[in-house]
Amino acid sequence: MIAAITAIELPRGEWPNVIETLLEQISTADKARVKVATLQAIGFICESIDSDILSGQSNTILTAVVQGANSQEQDQEVRYAAITALYNSLEFVRANFENEGERNVIMQTVCEATQSHDENVQVAAFECLVRIMQLYYDKMQFYMEKALFGLTVIGMKSDVEKISLQAIEFWSTVCDEEIELSLEEAEMQELGQQFDRTNFQFANTALQQVLPTLLFLLTKQDEDADEDEWNVAMAAATCLSLIAQTVENNIVPPVIPFIEQNIRNQDWHFREAAVMSFGSILDGPEASVLMPLVSQALPVLIEMVKDPQLQVKDSAAWTLGRVCELLIECIQID
Repeated sequence: MIAAITAIELPRGEWPNVIETLLEQISTADKARVKVATLQAIGFICESIDSDILSGQSNTILTAVVQGANSQEQDQEVRYAAITALYNSLEFVRANFENEGERNVIMQTVCEATQSHDENVQVAAFECLVRIMQLYYDKMQFYMEKALFGLTVIGMKSDVEKISLQAIEFWSTVCDEEIELSLEEAEMQELGQQFDRTNFQFANTALQQVLPTLLFLLTKQDEDADEDEWNVAMAAATCLSLIAQTVENNIVPPVIPFIEQNIRNQDWHFREAAVMSFGSILDGPEASVLMPLVSQALPVLIEMVKDPQLQVKDSAAWTLGRVCELLIECIQID
């Protein structure tokens, strides 16, 4: 209710002290449920109100949510509400991210939350990391090297699907940002202008850590899953495709052995993963690198369209479609 009223009144300049009142409530409340409700209200306000309106109060909001989200908070419901509020405040704390000390505190809080024993807190923390990468890629080099490479790989391996999905999404987001940076840089060069951002090539640097995990997750298909239901194997395939577009030729040497080892595997999960991985790397590497591999693989792919397992059939047909779309010259019609 408070959040709904605030969303109407605050943009009009009315009830200007509502955030201050809520923050005071957090610091004085002695019951966890009051803190949770207050943090939820702040989160909803941050989500629904234009970030420019709240930017002037970013320091006080950030102080409150970080206090609730840090590892000293024993109540995990409070911590979850605070992490969610932090997620919703990320757009208007840009000035805080420019300050190294404040940025360090935010990143430490989120990274520690990924290690919480509460699944909801972990998921929310990885969601925060995804959003932070989208908004603040330029500030992430230090944190990637110190913590995020390892934390996200651990998250990808989690038995909890929601955690694994968010950790995979983190790397898909890294690739999205780096693909966009490459396109922007090429465009600026064509215009003869200076490109003033840095592509840190996180995906390339992390290839040896991230790729084996992704390939393993490709084998986690659920035979009974709804085809419209997003799952770990599907997320891994999407991420692999984005990595191929990001690192280009560098994706080929580490993926081909996985394909060769598993394309004839008796376990259909591994056969399907091999086919899916091959189809996923066809967009990115140079045609000259892929063509010999595709020409060699075509007879096998055609044969696998008759595989007794439906998922293998579907993936083989999809991969052949990708070949026709991207490397049609490999197909020789006698």
